[in-house]
Order: sequence, then C-alpha cells, then structure tokens
Amino acid sequence: MPCLMIRLYGIVQGVGFRPFVSRAADSLGVVGTVANKGSYVEIFAKADAQTLERFVHIVKNETPERAVVISADVREIQDTDFTSFEIIESEKESGDIFVSPDIATCDKCRQELFDPSDRRYLHPFINCTQCGPRLTILDSMPYDRERTTMNDFPMCEKCAYEYTHAHTRRYDAQPVCCNDCGPQVYIAGRDIKGADAITLARKSIMNGSIIAVKGIGGFHLCCDAANEQAVSRLRKLKNRPAKPFAVMMKDMQTLERECEVKPGQQEFLTGYQKPILLLEKKQGRLAPSISPDNPSVGVMLPYAPLQMLLFDYPDAVQMTDCLVMTSGNVSGAPICRNDEDAQEQIGAYCDLILSHDRRILIRADDSVMDWFDGKPYMIRRSRGFAPLPVMVSKKARLQSLAIGGELKNTFCIGKNELLYLSSYIGDMADIRTVYALRESVGRMQELLETRAEKCVCDMHPKYNTVTVAQETGLPLVRLQHHYAHILSCMAENDCDEKLIGVSFDGTGYGTDGTIWGGEILLCDTHSFERAGSIKPFRQVGGDASSKEGWRIAVQLIRDSFGDDAQLVCEKLSLCDKKTFRLQSVMADKGINTVTSTSAGRLFDAVSAILGIRRSSTFEGESSMCLEFAAERFEKQQAECEKTAVRIDGSGFETIDTTSLAGEIARRFIDGEGADKLAFVFHASLADGIVKCCESISRKTGVKKCALSGGVFQNKLLLRLTKQQLEALGFEVLIHSLVPANDGGIALGQAYYALCNTDNDK
Repeated sequence: MPCLMIRLYGIVQGVGFRPFVSRAADSLGVVGTVANKGSYVEIFAKADAQTLERFVHIVKNETPERAVVISADVREIQDTDFTSFEIIESEKESGDIFVSPDIATCDKCRQELFDPSDRRYLHPFINCTQCGPRLTILDSMPYDRERTTMNDFPMCEKCAYEYTHAHTRRYDAQPVCCNDCGPQVYIAGRDIKGADAITLARKSIMNGSIIAVKGIGGFHLCCDAANEQAVSRLRKLKNRPAKPFAVMMKDMQTLERECEVKPGQQEFLTGYQKPILLLEKKQGRLAPSISPDNPSVGVMLPYAPLQMLLFDYPDAVQMTDCLVMTSGNVSGAPICRNDEDAQEQIGAYCDLILSHDRRILIRADDSVMDWFDGKPYMIRRSRGFAPLPVMVSKKARLQSLAIGGELKNTFCIGKNELLYLSSYIGDMADIRTVYALRESVGRMQELLETRAEKCVCDMHPKYNTVTVAQETGLPLVRLQHHYAHILSCMAENDCDEKLIGVSFDGTGYGTDGTIWGGEILLCDTHSFERAGSIKPFRQVGGDASSKEGWRIAVQLIRDSFGDDAQLVCEKLSLCDKKTFRLQSVMADKGINTVTSTSAGRLFDAVSAILGIRRSSTFEGESSMCLEFAAERFEKQQAECEKTAVRIDGSGFETIDTTSLAGEIARRFIDGEGADKLAFVFHASLADGIVKCCESISRKTGVKKCALSGGVFQNKLLLRLTKQQLEALGFEVLIHSLVPANDGGIALGQAYYALCNTDNDK
C-alpha cells in the first residue's frame, strides 16, 4: 500500500490540529502517525491511493476553525509498517513557526460551564482543543503542556484520560484541567478562594466598588458600567478625566440594546478573537462618563470563563450586564500580569483584587478595532491577533528585529517572508515599558527560534527604543518615522511598487532635523523622496504643545492675521494679551520652539480655534472631538462650501494649511457654526491632499497611493481622501488588521529590512 509523508505549515500549533488529523485518519481507516515539529506538523499516512487522496484533501482544506494551512509538502515514501494511527511525541525542528494567539472560550465550553451536570460546571479555567490560552502561557515551542505554565498543574485521572483519547473534546488539549486539578481563583492578600472569591467580587461590583481582575494576558480594572458614581470614581483614581473606558457586555442581546451593530460586526464580536470594537452608542443604561462627548463606545463580549462567571453565578447576587473592563496599568506602563505588579501599581485604584495562580508569561492587552468600508480597521493589535505574521511575497536572506515606535510600541521579527508583529507593549516614556519591551523581544525570539542579524529603529536620537536597539549590539538601521508608516501599509497590502505615500500623524524626526508630521512621500521599498508636506509652522512650548492645541493655534493665527492676530486670539478665547505676547516672543526668538509639519497638531489647533477643545487630557482628544463635530454636521447636511486650499507646485508640494486654519478662524468669528467649520476643515484638507497627490502623479506617472499614520484613524478624513483619489483613478492602499498609528511602525521597519538585505543606507 502507498505511504505518504505530509508536512503542513501554518497555524497548526495550539488549534487542535493533531487531534483533528487523528480523527480524520480513524474515520478513513488510515494508519500512521502525526507529530508536532514546532515549525510544522508532520504526518505519515498509509492507505490505498483513493483513501490517501481523500485524507490529504481533508487535512489541507477541512481544518479546525482556528487553523490555517499556508503550504503543504506531500511526498510518497517507502512503505512503513504501521498498524494504527497515533499522535507521537513532538520534536523540535527549525523552520517557519506560527504561534497561535489566545483563543476565546468556545460555545461548547461555555455551555458546559453553566451545565450543573457537567464535571466542569462553573470551572473558571474551562477550555478544550478549540479554545483557551495559548501565547500568554507558552514558554517554548513546540506547543505542548510541559512547555506551558499549565505544567504547574498535573492532570487528574479524568483529565488525563480526555487528553489521551481521541473521542473526547479535549484530546491533546494542552491547557486541559478541571475543578479538581486546575488553577484556582482567590482574593489577593486575603484567605478567600474559589466560589467565595467570585461571589465577593460580584457583590463588591454591585456595591459600587472597583476591582482588579486577572485575565488571560493581564489585569483589568472593573466596575459596574451603569453606575455613574463608580465610573466617575475610577476616572478620578486613574487620573483619566475623559479617555473612553472599554465595556464588556454580557451577551449580544445586551450589546444590541446599548449599541448599533452594522453588518459584519457581529462576526468579530462573537468570533474567537473577541476584540474591543468601537460601536455607535444608543440611549441605553451605560453611565454617561463611560465615553463622555463621544458618540461611540468600545465594547467586547466575555472571552474567558472567569469573565463569564462574573456576569452569571448561582449566588443570588443581582448582577449588572455591563462591566467597565479597562487595562489594569498605570498610564503609559505595561499591563500588570502578576499579583505583585497589581498590588504595587494599581492597588490604589481598586478595592480588591480577584486573581488566580496560572502564570502569565507574555502580556496581551485587548485588541481594539474600528470599522471602515465594511471591514475591521485596527487601532491596537494584540490579544487574538498577535503574533500571527504578515506574509509578503519577498523572502529575506537575513533575520531582523524591528524595535518599533516610541508610542503605542510593538516590535516585529522578520524571518523569511514572514513578519511577526508583537502584542501591544505600551509607551516607552515609562521605564517599566522599556523593561517589558526587552523581556518580550527576548521571549519572542526564543519562541520563533530566530536570531536577528540586523536591527531597525527610528531616527530620533533620544528615543528609548533607539537605546534598546543599540543595546542589541546588532548592525543598526535608522529608518525615518513617516517612511516606516508607509512601508507598514505596503507590507500589509503586500505591495512592492513605487507609490505616493500620505503619512499624516503627530510628530516624527525628519531627515532635516525638524519635526515632521504631515508628509507626502514618493517611495518604494528601498528609499523615499519627501515630495510634499503641509505648510511648516512654529510649535512653541515643547512637550506642552503636544497637549495644548491653543499654543499651535496662536502661531497659525499670527502667521495668517499679522498685526491683527492678538485681537483675533482674544476673540477666539485662545489666550489673553500677556500670554499672546509671551508666545510671540518665544516663537520669534526660537525659545523652546521647533519648526513642525505635524498634522496631529494642526487638528488640535483647529479644534482650539473652534472652541471644541483648547487642550487634550489624552492623546488625540482634541482631534477626535473635531472629527465628531464634523460628523454631526455631515449627518445633518450632505454638502457645504469648502475652503480652497492652495498648493505650491514648484517642485516641492506644500499644502497651505496655515491659510486654511486662518480662513476657518475668520468664518467662525463671522458667526458660522463650529460643527460646520469642522467639516469644512476635513473636506478642505482632503482636497489639499488629493491635489498634492495629483500634482506629483502628473510629474511621475505614479497612480498608486498609500494612506497611513495616526491621523488616518480619523475615518472622515480617510473616507473623503480615499474617495476623491479613487475618483481620479488612483489605486489607494489603506490599513485593516494592522494599525495606521504607531502600533504599525514596527511592521514597516521590518519590511524595509526584508527588502534591503544588501543595500542598507
């Protein structure tokens, strides 16, 4: 009888692939073996030719829901003496590795969780072959129990039987456990465990308390999302006056009561990733301060059994169906992952800590996504998605490490044609996040069996990420920030053509030593030319200017109105006479002043001019509120008169955003509404971008554009720009499952390394 060796590459670790192969073989009468080789699954199969053909088709195309076979190598080998089909001991071999992200609790496990007749009734760590923790508990590959933190919990006799018998749902499920042999929940610092701990947590929430809850990838801070007093208290304790809180809702019925759900969104809300999804709020039961002055709220469904038990437990507590579930961390620091971190860093924010004794090896914040053009539009890519790689057509000869950006940091490891973007790390201003980056890079390189031969980082001389990159001792490539944004979009779209990159964000270090942020680049995967930008302005006040848009507004008004600027600033309530003079002196003498083309600061300035937000309490607040105002107007009135934006087409394209801001100010003083002018600003800026791209295209013949950078999280600007470019015949690349913001920078850096093995500059 013929015998085949089948090697399957892809997402075949931690997704129940070997049990699936074993069942397929048993159903067809195939004999042989299946083993996890770390970088692939290897199958030896013996049967008649027709049966083998059917078997190969099944293992390649009818895989478990969470599995993805990217490639297959099928070869006929010499007849081997098999008498049955077995899962055999895993062996580690080198090659491309695909580490499964953590998988949300499946429907069957949820049903068992609440079935009093099931032996895992109310078990806070129920899982099966198809669901449960993966990345966060994994110490090394191949993915087997002894190489996870579940090795701390020896299986009882019943679990061991399920683990070793193919007819069970937990055959070869590495995290398998039950109430008798699995991890335990408890109240940190108190002798309260199991059911008593869960009941106390539920009672505390309903009494208005704030609790910390240890999840799959770290801690959440949790309170009743319908209790305004509790939500307001959490805001005060966390010093977070306005930034929206994420809300976990009990089920889809609750979610549809509170939010508008568009076609396609339920698939992501209920799927195995269960990210936070931004949805339009209804007039429901949520506390007003959940997302103040914001038409949307970030919502998710429970994805871990302990979360499900917080909502539903047989203890007579009348429980809310909406819980605040915000990351358990100090602002800017990485999410807490153990009791010591939680007690030290967020203990002052909460009244008790509901924890458990399953160790978390790799942090994983919740993923956050918006929705654009009927598809996900990622904001933070983490749990459920990382570290699945982005695959491109080119193949690198050297392995690389890309350190990423200073804000919203992720890193990326490049190996062959695969670019592994990490889970969200955080903002590098906090030294704890720097430590977390170093640790995570080391652990991921071990898991992926990589040894980087070069490192890519940002050009900024004072970034902590650059220091981390230098510490590696690897040959270093310093890549311009906005070019990396465009390369990130190109990598996600597997593009290797010359294009016009519109890279709009807050700030990045330019090749001329100034602060860039509103850039039009003519680029390919090897180099770029700065072909245009918004008009440079003076950014006064150092770090304060990134939070206080009125400072930028004052300088734009000065440049637009000349001698009348002081009076205009007073009319707009931007500042008083004394402050205006101080800002003017600082700008004119270059005191704590830089030249900038930051698109993010431009948005902040227009928000201040229109009296929407003079300053921001969190990154992007002023710009977000400007967008919300524009969208309110658009809903009421489809069209309005735009302001013509001049383009200086003499070689370098300059979008005259200074005059645009001045015109917005003049019209506001003359009595036009803030919402209308917010829309005028968006529409006019989109026109300016399109004119700039059109001018560059006429000179170069390039008809492809990429839109990237944090400003393009603004879906109104994204839509207006994309639609106009496409109407002119441009092909437009945008992001989807990789963030447009700095969370995607590392992918662009890694793509550059992949494409430039021999010609680094």
